[in-house]
Amino acid sequence: MGKLTGFLEYRRVANPTRPVEERLNDWNEVYVLRDKETCEKQGARCMDCGVPFCHRGEMLHNGASGCPVYNLIPEWNDLIYKGRWKEALDRLHHTNNFPEFTGRVCPAPCEAGCVLSINEPAVTIHDNERTIIDNGFKNGWVVAEPPESRTGKTVAVVGSGPAGLAAAAQLNKAGHTVTVFERDDRIGGLLMYGIPNMKLDKKVVQRRVDILEEEGIIFKTNTEIGKDISTKKLLKKFDAVVLANGATKPRDLKVEGRELKGIHFAMDYLSANTKSLLDSNLEDKKYISAKGKHVIVIGGGDTGTDCVATALRHGCKRVTQFEIMPKPPQQRDSEGNPWPEWPGNLKVDYGQHEAAYKQGDDPREYSVMTTKFEGDDKGKLKAIHTVEVEWVENEDGSKFPKEVPGTEKRVEADMVLLAMGFLGPEDIIAEELEMERDGRSNFKAEYDEFKTSVKKVFAAGDARRGQSLVVWAINEGRAVAREVDMFLMGDTVLP
Repeated sequence: MGKLTGFLEYRRVANPTRPVEERLNDWNEVYVLRDKETCEKQGARCMDCGVPFCHRGEMLHNGASGCPVYNLIPEWNDLIYKGRWKEALDRLHHTNNFPEFTGRVCPAPCEAGCVLSINEPAVTIHDNERTIIDNGFKNGWVVAEPPESRTGKTVAVVGSGPAGLAAAAQLNKAGHTVTVFERDDRIGGLLMYGIPNMKLDKKVVQRRVDILEEEGIIFKTNTEIGKDISTKKLLKKFDAVVLANGATKPRDLKVEGRELKGIHFAMDYLSANTKSLLDSNLEDKKYISAKGKHVIVIGGGDTGTDCVATALRHGCKRVTQFEIMPKPPQQRDSEGNPWPEWPGNLKVDYGQHEAAYKQGDDPREYSVMTTKFEGDDKGKLKAIHTVEVEWVENEDGSKFPKEVPGTEKRVEADMVLLAMGFLGPEDIIAEELEMERDGRSNFKAEYDEFKTSVKKVFAAGDARRGQSLVVWAINEGRAVAREVDMFLMGDTVLP
């Protein structure tokens, strides 16, 4: 696979970013593609490993290693090295319905499992993937492929995020008539409203939705199951139901002053901004503006980074990001965090790069816990009180944050964005169906079968597994489709 000596001849060259001073003035995507020749050389760095670890997703101690959708990575790296781009696209689509999404927003656990990454920078698998699919769209190779015949079976998919769309796409390929229900006004779920435009342009999402619709999938927007249509009515109308409505209950921070004006959940902030951007280029003012404000983002991860980047584009006075966890090491701990585990070293994402450019330093502060929100006499937030923590180990080996005396601080703040993750799916569907849930309030369904406790109801994605990556959602969407097809037909044609 690839050029046998390519990893010795070529250095890693990733997709470049647009200049920070340019991109802070718009909402366009941060990353741009390398030229074709450069990408072909990067494909040549694939090593023809005896045992490749990149293409098979495994859950290890520190997270996933390898590709959760089992992308045929060595195969398409070899094909792009040889200039056989259309064949590379075919191999990519064989395992991944939406490589244009994962090629933009996936953190690339495949690269963590790359054998070359043991002692050299990994193959640019993530960027190669995006280049293959974008080149495919550019050349008109990505077209609708409706099924040749229909089975007469009907399936309802609740939620149009990556899990719901992947399930719908696969079930439609099998010939079933699929209807996707989405409570928002646009299809895409997390892809449309949860991820900012500078990471995933919404034209990219809509382009794929249009293809799915042309293939025969029926989309119903502004329809919330459990409110606009009861779940029981859905069960009567359809032969099977797939719940892929995500883990949308945000984790709250219940400290003194939480009720003050100016404290928002991160997803409310990001979603409103994207909707206003799409509806009116922010002219309607129907979003939460950070302009001229001291913004505190509580929580790390992708959502926290997206909040930082969005606040900077609004023109905030300053943005600071508090993380309760300790600062990660600069380099991987080879004993406690060995290859091919996901590396737990410090990463600097696009939002932190932008903040450092604008403000002069990384906006993140570590081992910080919020103890109180302070407001003025009008009920508006004006400051946040914090204390540093150290992580102490219990007798059972678990760790908890312990306050460090004398480290208390008061920090001026006009806006706080809570980006501390999600607790599970909302309650309305589970309560209406009296459906079993697991200890974390997710819909209870085993991974291999995806069957809930309610007959002909299946669950997949974040609603079943909890908050996770887009690539895992696609994995579960494809897998649940196979089980639904088996349930409906007694056999399955799906991979």
